[in-house]
Amino acid sequence: MKKSLFIFCFFLITVKVFGQQFSQYNTGSLYESFENPSQRAFIPDTTRQFAFNFFIPNFTANLLVVGNGQEALKTRAFSAYYNTANLLTGKGGYNHININANAYSIMFKVYASESGDVELGFSLNTKAEAKGVFTDETISLFNAYTNFPKTTYTNLFNDNFYYQAYNQIGFTYREQVTKRFAFGIKLNALSGIAYRQTTVDHSSVTFDKESDQATIFAQGTSYTSIIPKGTSNKAVLLPDFLNPGASISIGTSYLDDNAFKWQVNLKDLGFIHWNKKSNVSTFNGSGVVSGFSSSQRETNIFNRLDSLTNNDGSTKVKGFNTPTNGLLEVSVNKTYWLSDDFDKNFKFSPTLVASKELFYSGFTAALVAPVQYSKYIVSLTTTYNDLKLLGFGGQFMFKANNAEFFIGSERAYQTASLTRRAIRGKTNNAQPQTQIDLPGYSGMDIFLGVSFKFGPDIEHRLNSSSIPMGEKGFLGKMWDGIFHKDHNY
Repeated sequence: MKKSLFIFCFFLITVKVFGQQFSQYNTGSLYESFENPSQRAFIPDTTRQFAFNFFIPNFTANLLVVGNGQEALKTRAFSAYYNTANLLTGKGGYNHININANAYSIMFKVYASESGDVELGFSLNTKAEAKGVFTDETISLFNAYTNFPKTTYTNLFNDNFYYQAYNQIGFTYREQVTKRFAFGIKLNALSGIAYRQTTVDHSSVTFDKESDQATIFAQGTSYTSIIPKGTSNKAVLLPDFLNPGASISIGTSYLDDNAFKWQVNLKDLGFIHWNKKSNVSTFNGSGVVSGFSSSQRETNIFNRLDSLTNNDGSTKVKGFNTPTNGLLEVSVNKTYWLSDDFDKNFKFSPTLVASKELFYSGFTAALVAPVQYSKYIVSLTTTYNDLKLLGFGGQFMFKANNAEFFIGSERAYQTASLTRRAIRGKTNNAQPQTQIDLPGYSGMDIFLGVSFKFGPDIEHRLNSSSIPMGEKGFLGKMWDGIFHKDHNY
């Protein structure tokens, strides 16, 4: 297998809630207004009417590896061999390998009306979400016989994983319903790109070293999307709705009497219907891997495992539905002004966030601590998740009235360590098998974004060249009708 292909698989195999990017909370950026729909992107008398990223990708990408397999995967990715000395055979060791990617190619918003403080938006982004748990022995398998002194092993390869990638076309509506309460909604049309889910319930392997081959048995279930024959790689990535779906994000924010800002966000709750040519397999069979210690063993093993779990004769060709990785997030924020000048250009605005996956066990708590001076914002972010892993990171943001740029990482040390390892990595023909002290986890995290505002200035009612009558938006009128609130509330 080519090194580039292996690295691609290494970085795109699985995902968990670590994909959440918390540093953008309460920054007022265009990116945040699409991720948290109740958040404003415009400020009357300050910004212009239209916001756009001008097709410059705004993205987040991250990786997490937990378990004894960290060093084996890193040496394979960056030194072209497996160091499996830390992997244990027959001890029940599992590895969590998690990745997320979310890239906005289009983000466009317009300040539609001062009546109700209404914002409308359109976006196009591509997301990948996945999860996986792999045994130590599964990773060791790719290093031939090194970790397998015996001939036969049973139930050491009972793994489970899934990955899902799709395009998302979104439409947003945001309204400041009252002076304290804001509501936003994002409706998404989804177009599935790829899906694979495999669960191995029973497994075994028998080695024949004289013939340099291994017989692998696997029993379980598998769901796989199928790309029509003749489809180019470029066409696969474009929205075509061969695998249609829909999702919704809903956000609310409320400013209480003590100036605490509360947010509740339901994110990406939806489904994808994979087309009727997809495969559903209940597999129960065995296959032979030839050349088990040869230089082609990775390709041979991957091909055999793929055929065992997806093409063993029990495969049914039919469509199926899968959920998107919906999240429920609750946050609280308060702003403290650190200067007494009239402009109030120096502030500290910490946010505490709790994020829970709706269909899986993933949970993350985060504390975001930004300090802003004039147009410059520096944030420190601390995260803690259900795997009991602590992360530290930060963000730098330049935020002018009509332009913004941000870059950062929520796992700064791990990102720097993995980057340094990649830069220094080189093929090691000696292939030393050396046990090392493993960190709690390995990984990377990076996010980057830029956007601009243009068009006419947004004029506040008191400064407007026209005379507004104080009308509210659609939701504001409903609110007043239900609760009989004064329009100045």
